[in-house]
Amino acid sequence: MAQPSVILATASYDHTIRFWEAKSGRCYRTIQYPDSQVNRLEITPDKRFLAAAGNSHIRLFDVNSNSPQPVISYDSHTSNVMAVGFHCDGNWMYSGSEDGTVRIWDLRTATCQREYESRAAVNTVVLHPNQKELISGDQNGNIRVWDLAANSCSCELVPEVDTAIRSLTVMWDGSMVVAANNRGTCYVWRLLKGTQTITSFEPLHKLQAHDGYILKCLLSPEFCDPNRYLATASSDHTVKIWNVDGFKLEKTLVGHQRWVWDCVFSVDGAYLITASSDTTARLWTMSTGEAIRVYQGHHKATVCCALHDGAESAPS
Repeated sequence: MAQPSVILATASYDHTIRFWEAKSGRCYRTIQYPDSQVNRLEITPDKRFLAAAGNSHIRLFDVNSNSPQPVISYDSHTSNVMAVGFHCDGNWMYSGSEDGTVRIWDLRTATCQREYESRAAVNTVVLHPNQKELISGDQNGNIRVWDLAANSCSCELVPEVDTAIRSLTVMWDGSMVVAANNRGTCYVWRLLKGTQTITSFEPLHKLQAHDGYILKCLLSPEFCDPNRYLATASSDHTVKIWNVDGFKLEKTLVGHQRWVWDCVFSVDGAYLITASSDTTARLWTMSTGEAIRVYQGHHKATVCCALHDGAESAPS
C-alpha cells in the first residue's frame, strides 16, 4: 500500500478512527476502536504510525496497513490520556493523563521510561522545540516545565488559580508559549532561555479570545510567512485566527454547528483542519477564512484530528 503524501485522520465518539483523502474528502479507511473514546491523535514524524490516546492507553496503528489491529499498545496510565506527541527523531513518545502524570515512553519496547507527577489531571502537554523540555497544563491551572536532562520540574506558574489549562502551544522557534483556559482566555509569555533551557516566562499578552471554553490553541508553523498566527477553537462553535503581532483578530471561522474540539495547521500554514461535535471535520483556507471541504462520515462528535502533509522527517 503506497503511503499517501497527505495523511489526515479523525476520531469520534462513534468509536472509529477515519483516514481521509484531504483533497477529495473521501474516507479511505476506518478503524473500529471499541475500547474507549479517543481523546487525541498524533502522527509520528516519519509518517509511519498514528497514535490514538484513549482511556487509559495509547495505541499505535500502522498508517500503511489495512490491519484494524494496533501495532503496539502503551498501557501504564490509569485514566484518560489527554496528550500525546513524539520526539523529532521518533525514538520516544510523551503523554499526559487525567491520572495526574506526564510520561515518556520508549516507542519500540512500549515501556514507560519516566513518570512526572503533576498532582492534578493533565489536560495538555507540548514538547519545546529544543526537544529537551516538556510543558504541561493541568486541571488545577498549573503550568509546569519538565527538564528532561535534569529529570525534574524546572519551572512552575499558575496564571489563574483553579482555572483549568485546556491547551498549550509553543512557537516553532521556542520564543513564545500560549496557554488557553476554561474561561476563554489565552495567556501569552515570551520564553526566556538560558544556555539551552527555559529560565522564566515573561508575560507578553492576555487575550480574552472567547466567551466559552477554549478547547485548543495552536500557533502557526515555521513556514507560515510573513505573518504568524494563533488559532483558538472554542465551545462557541467558532475558530478565531489572531495575528501574533499585537494579537489582533484576523478572521473568525464560522460554519461548525457545535463545539470545536481540535485544529491543526497544514505545514505551510495556508490551511487549517478542525474537528467538531457536529460530527464533521472541515478544511479551511487561511487566505479567505472559508471552509473548502467538509469531511462527513462520523456519526457522533468528532473530537480530534491529525494531519501530516510535509516531507518525512527521517529518524536520525
